Amino acid sequence: MTIRIRHRLAAAVLASLAVGVPVAMAPALAQEQAEARAVSINDLFQLRQAGQVMMAPDGGQVVFTVSVPRDLRADDSDGTPSTQLYVADAPGALRALVAGEDTASGVALHPDGESVTYLTNREGDERPALYRMALAGGEPERLYHPETGMQGYLLSSDARWLYFVGRTPDGGDDGDLRERGFRANVYEENQPVSYVWRIDLTEEGASAEPLDLTGHVSAIALSDDGSRLAVRLAPTASVDDSMMEQRWSFIDTNTGDVVSTVETPGKLGNGEFSPDGSQFAFLAGINRADATAGTLHVASVSDGSYVQIAADAEQHIGSFEWHDDQIFALAHVRQGSAWVVYTSDGEEVSREDHGGYVAHSLSLDASGGHIAFVADSPAHPRDVYVARPGEAPARWADLNPWLAERTLGDQRVVRWTARDGVEVEGVLITPQGEAPENGWPMITVVHGGPEAHDHNGWLTGYSRPGQIGAGEGFAIFHPNYRGSTGRGFGYIELDHLNPPGEEFEDIVDGVGYLAEQGLIDPARVGITGGSYGGFASAWGATVGSEHFAASVPFVALTDLVSFMGNTDIPVEMVDVHFIEYPWENWEWYFEHSPIMNAQGSTTPTLVMHGEADTRVAPSQGYILYRYLKLAGEAPVRLVTYPGEGHGLRNAAAQFDYAHRLMGWMRHYLQGPGGEIPSSELDYDALLAAD
Repeated sequence: MTIRIRHRLAAAVLASLAVGVPVAMAPALAQEQAEARAVSINDLFQLRQAGQVMMAPDGGQVVFTVSVPRDLRADDSDGTPSTQLYVADAPGALRALVAGEDTASGVALHPDGESVTYLTNREGDERPALYRMALAGGEPERLYHPETGMQGYLLSSDARWLYFVGRTPDGGDDGDLRERGFRANVYEENQPVSYVWRIDLTEEGASAEPLDLTGHVSAIALSDDGSRLAVRLAPTASVDDSMMEQRWSFIDTNTGDVVSTVETPGKLGNGEFSPDGSQFAFLAGINRADATAGTLHVASVSDGSYVQIAADAEQHIGSFEWHDDQIFALAHVRQGSAWVVYTSDGEEVSREDHGGYVAHSLSLDASGGHIAFVADSPAHPRDVYVARPGEAPARWADLNPWLAERTLGDQRVVRWTARDGVEVEGVLITPQGEAPENGWPMITVVHGGPEAHDHNGWLTGYSRPGQIGAGEGFAIFHPNYRGSTGRGFGYIELDHLNPPGEEFEDIVDGVGYLAEQGLIDPARVGITGGSYGGFASAWGATVGSEHFAASVPFVALTDLVSFMGNTDIPVEMVDVHFIEYPWENWEWYFEHSPIMNAQGSTTPTLVMHGEADTRVAPSQGYILYRYLKLAGEAPVRLVTYPGEGHGLRNAAAQFDYAHRLMGWMRHYLQGPGGEIPSSELDYDALLAAD
């Protein structure tokens, strides 16, 4: 079966999903949902989402992971979601391989095509070990128990050799010294690096040995014949180096020698060998200033030379797989996605834009005729879909059937022209029906990055009100301002040298456009977002205070001078976004700091931050809070979360955050406003609510 036939199959997927994932509901279903209740914050903690997806070589089965949140109402202990492992033989015919209290990571199909490997921590394991389980089920077999944590692994095609990424085992015990008070930390020096380790699984009593490579390893790939190993190396284990200085090198597995290195200029993503092993496809930025590793590249393994594929396309590639001598890619295009097929020298063979859903990953069987993929839509989070030859593509896993009992708001893509003529797009969610006479109150949700974008799919989470907000009478607006991904490097670079200048104007112009359409009440607009979206929210609370009646900045940049002194990515911020170092233009850094405009702010602002954030230090939240408090012209509150970093991982913190965010917006956009609302939350009552 040729790649073109497979691509026609992808087109069949589109046709099927246009029916299987409806955005406009049939009248009977609409009536049924009209009698249902809206999505609630408590619903977030039963939302299951598909993650990895793998098609068996014969196309008969699909293996996939499912993220399962902690259910605080069921007395689950606080913590992060577990990852369960499933196999499906047909739509709805799901079997759990790893579930319950167990969790799986690093899932991969075994070379035999009839079993799956994964990392988990079972009874007797000191750390996560490598296990194998038949797709038919049964008791897992432990293949290897490492002396160090395995950060990634792969097996040779004959299952003899195991390669994995890990640090050197800790041979020392300084527990006694620490108990005696010797606990000094030396900042950023002597960070432990990760190596590539190799072990012969057929040799009894064999030990894993590290490959002799210089630098920090973050990813590996193996050619089908096992003769070449691709290693993604950075000079050190620093976050900045891992973002900006990684390079792919090809290793001769027989000698351990470096065959060649691909000298790309900036950010780097995953890669895969061609079936014959002569070429290596990978994702990377097109230059040093490209904010995302979203362009397909193909390198010669023998000498490291490479070509960029469709570098000027208004898209970014999310994932891909080789099939014969062509590459089947998943492209994210504006708010949607598409299947694209390329030759290895860059010719576009075919393209099919998706409708009704957004795909996020893909997997092909050995023939290239069966496609498994994960997709979400405005109506549901990420589920698993399969397309088979001669059959309509089908939704194999509906992980949240209870969503059929919820009333969902209307969702669509909106477009407007910014004041300087740039076309900008975003996604708008509104309550069902016509807008009220004065328009809906609206929460503007600004994505982070800015190397990201919000797609026209499922947009509801603990920090993204989405369907929760629509159910409470809010419009929810997700602007993909300049600098966002999904539209190529030309759109990304529009934000260089002036964040959040024109970026913020794009947001304000979008709000103005929606007001002109009679959809929203411009006097009742709030703004929220995390990280770079928090930067915009802090800007909206200060410089843009006249436009926003409430603001909730999360892990936000607020003082760029001090931010550059304590972030873990200062080089990335300069090379990709700010372009100049502070000492080259101090005035610019001051002028672009929200705190410089704290005086005059009339926007009630709820500042929230993780206390263990190393990307944007919690001091950024304290600084904004203190300056707004000193200015004293509007209510301000600061809430911090112990143990949480750049984003909240644990269920209780997410629950608290979601209620504080919505409570702030209700009070100032729908309620009386004025005095600051109570800081107390009645957790028992909130957990008991529908």
